[in-house]
Amino acid sequence: MISIERLDKEEYIDWLDREFRAHGKKRQDGYYQRCFEENKNGKRVTLIGFDGERLAGCCHLLMHSDYSLFADRNIPEINDLNVFPEYQRQGIASKMFDEFEQIARQLSYKHIGIGVGLYEDYGKAQIMYFHRGFIPDGTGIKYEGKEVLPGTMVRVDDDLVLYFTKSLES
Repeated sequence: MISIERLDKEEYIDWLDREFRAHGKKRQDGYYQRCFEENKNGKRVTLIGFDGERLAGCCHLLMHSDYSLFADRNIPEINDLNVFPEYQRQGIASKMFDEFEQIARQLSYKHIGIGVGLYEDYGKAQIMYFHRGFIPDGTGIKYEGKEVLPGTMVRVDDDLVLYFTKSLES
């Protein structure tokens, strides 16, 4: 059975690090400790997806985005969505997004945002965001958070992103 929980238990910190490493996703030392602290002080909400008692994925809602347009417009950012391949297409990410959208509405945000990579590994996510009503923010692609001007050469990697927003008003 699929369930979603918040990162509100300190014992999740080392466990998340171990589980993500086992799935080939190494984070900076102290990443999940920082996430836990930011959850406690309201800077982020981290949701953990479970299949029974097994970790299926994790995602964050940053209340203050590092992306300047979102920061300037007070748009919280869904960030670092990771659902392990064996659990994809089972509704885990959608349940997390439903929860994030509800949280943002409760906090009186009018929009929610997300950035997505531009190569094939992000294809499923790109399609999901479109189906959930996210639209490009209209500022073009960014590399490491900065505008990519015509004629500029950039590396196609996780830092090449297109940002999207979704209205939370009915």
